[in-house]
Amino acid sequence: MAEEKVDPEPSYEESREELNNVVRKLESGGLTLQESLALWERGEELARTCERWLEGARARLAAAVDERRGDGEGASEADAPF
Repeated sequence: MAEEKVDPEPSYEESREELNNVVRKLESGGLTLQESLALWERGEELARTCERWLEGARARLAAAVDERRGDGEGASEADAPF
């Protein structure tokens, strides 16, 4: 059985840059409806990827703040760095 090749998730920076390019293309116009929909769907996917990266970064920062405080218990929302 052949293994299915899975592309690794792009970095936050790669996703953000591609998302910016998608937005520019959509704003420039001149696309067919099908092309616009395909770009919009890709943009939604890229936005979700960026959000996952940002959520992970927030969690890491919150864990670092907890560790620094030495409490070892999860930070409440009020204690989050953002």
